[in-house]
Amino acid sequence: MKFKTSNILIIALVVFSTCSQPSGENNSNFNFYASAIFKEVQLSGIYPDSKTFVDCIPKRKLTTILQLYHQKKDQTGFSLEDFVAEHFELPVTPATGFNTDATKNVFQHIMSLWPVLTRQPDEYDPRSSLMPLPKPYIVPGGRFREIYYWDSYFTMEGLMESSQREMAINMVDNFSFLIDSLGFIPNGNRNYYVGRSQPPFFSLMVDLVASDQRDLYNQYLPRLVREYNFWMHGADSLNAESPTFNMVVRMADGEVLNRYWDNYDFPRPESFKQDYELVNNNNLDPSSTYRHLRAGAESGWDYSSRWFKDHKSLETIHTTDIVPIDLNALLYHLELKIAQGYNWVDDLQKSEYYLCKAGERKYAIDKYLWDKHENYYVDYDYKMLQPTGVLSLAGAYPLFFSLSSKAQAKSVVARLLSDFLKPGGFVTTLNETGEQWDSPNGWAPLQWITINGLYNYGYGKEGNAAAERWLNRNIDVYKATGKMMEKYNVMDTMLFAGGGEYPLQDGFGWTNGVVIALQKILAKKEMVENMQTEE
Repeated sequence: MKFKTSNILIIALVVFSTCSQPSGENNSNFNFYASAIFKEVQLSGIYPDSKTFVDCIPKRKLTTILQLYHQKKDQTGFSLEDFVAEHFELPVTPATGFNTDATKNVFQHIMSLWPVLTRQPDEYDPRSSLMPLPKPYIVPGGRFREIYYWDSYFTMEGLMESSQREMAINMVDNFSFLIDSLGFIPNGNRNYYVGRSQPPFFSLMVDLVASDQRDLYNQYLPRLVREYNFWMHGADSLNAESPTFNMVVRMADGEVLNRYWDNYDFPRPESFKQDYELVNNNNLDPSSTYRHLRAGAESGWDYSSRWFKDHKSLETIHTTDIVPIDLNALLYHLELKIAQGYNWVDDLQKSEYYLCKAGERKYAIDKYLWDKHENYYVDYDYKMLQPTGVLSLAGAYPLFFSLSSKAQAKSVVARLLSDFLKPGGFVTTLNETGEQWDSPNGWAPLQWITINGLYNYGYGKEGNAAAERWLNRNIDVYKATGKMMEKYNVMDTMLFAGGGEYPLQDGFGWTNGVVIALQKILAKKEMVENMQTEE
């Protein structure tokens, strides 16, 4: 396979050089997303899922298709659906011949799914929205036919426990390739995702595959630094008159924390219909609303009452006004891991610099994100100078990264166990809004963060009990459906899950990873208990 770094650089230059105006001569999908036919197709409902059309591959140059569309659209008998079928190939999920074997338990089923979710190195196709990657990788499944940033860390936890370390390293290498090519890791390897990233789990991925191998770790150190520079871009230029720039926010007393952001302020191509109708049906300001929606997508929590001013309706989304707990805890970890890397290469001056940055961030997290009234970590509205008031599992991130004092952890754990722990695991928020990242749904990545946060502060019994609830929920749904789901209803175990912009997906990368990793933890616990009993 001939694969050139220049191919993805060309994609990046095309994407970053275009805004919302189409260019008739530029054969770029990104220009196509602003065209009249794109808008008409997405709003027509030909494809119930907006992502289908952006994943289609044009059969000829997009400029030619646009010209033909304008020539024919007003002719008698013109059929938009027939025109699209004539000029675009539907996205194809590779045929695997896979069928669920009902005789296998859930863990055996997941092991058999890894090859199904594996994609081989990509061939460059200038017609496709896919940004090619040089090494094999795991996709989540269902409608998600490409790699996703934060999903991949949780998938990798399962890969490492499935004796698939080589695949986990391939994943880190692919993300390193994206950092080298684009300067950051996009939401996914599609050109319509390049306006944003996702929660920065790259440092955890590196730690997972290379924590005990300094030579390998040091290969990733320049990428860790570049990732950090992406998230902190513009921090040095902040002042009281200009307190924000992209993803950095100057707080009231001068501390710098981060927020979610997207470079663009028009509808997401992959969710065009939902974004467009939200704005137009509610007479919302287009530019700010689209930016808030895109930033919410960068958070991975698309969508949740975390981002809503009124805590209940998407129309009040204000994501970029919010300094989130999870993002800043992740960047604290990134600062520590860069400091570790420089320590290992004996650059103590740089190591000390990043340790200081981590210390400053820890201080700011305690100052702004610890809500003394709730005795819990809560996102902060930097414009209103107060916590948002929405309690969520993001509040468990400081425990996962050992940022909390013992007293803080004690009160967080008490709230987690009393309010968030349900029959099927931890619920994401306490608000029921119809959005998928709210009650009654639970998600694998947040179970992993929360349960390991409990372990970090000595709540092993409580962590094990929560892990068992989540695993039992997964097992019960698997027995009923033969599938692993993207999310689960953890409150009413007679239901599967619901909410969000698309139907319930199965596959599913991060669910599989967390199930395998938690099962290993519980198996070790049982082995230790058996040894103690024998003694």
